[in-house]
Amino acid sequence: MAGRNAKAVWKGTLKEGAGTMSFGSGAFEGKYSFASRFEEGTGTNPEELIAAAHAGCFSMALSAGLEKAGFPVEQVQTTASVFLGKDDVGPAISRIELHCEAKVPNIDDAAFQTAAEAAKKGCPISKALASVKEITLNAKLV
Repeated sequence: MAGRNAKAVWKGTLKEGAGTMSFGSGAFEGKYSFASRFEEGTGTNPEELIAAAHAGCFSMALSAGLEKAGFPVEQVQTTASVFLGKDDVGPAISRIELHCEAKVPNIDDAAFQTAAEAAKKGCPISKALASVKEITLNAKLV
């Protein structure tokens, strides 16, 4: 499988500086700053990009797992919220919340929940984020 890449450029000091992040594919470029990361300023931040990656990866993993179990998916919609806190060293991702709604014909809730938990544990982004102390999942059928 091909490697994927992204680029970040930061100019200036931590609090007064600013930067841009972009995907190697050209699909995204966004500005970021101290305010957009640690306060409520405009722009993006690394945690928002992690949230997008986790939501996308989980949705695909859940769809694949359900299809493999004989339940083709009509739609999976996932929102990931990444929370930045502090640990003994400094800023750290303290928790991630996954909220998922899926339209899956002919499946009961127990089988759906089992597949959702498996996707949460098995998607590559969840595995990469294994050091996050808490990753919660709220999954429901619609």
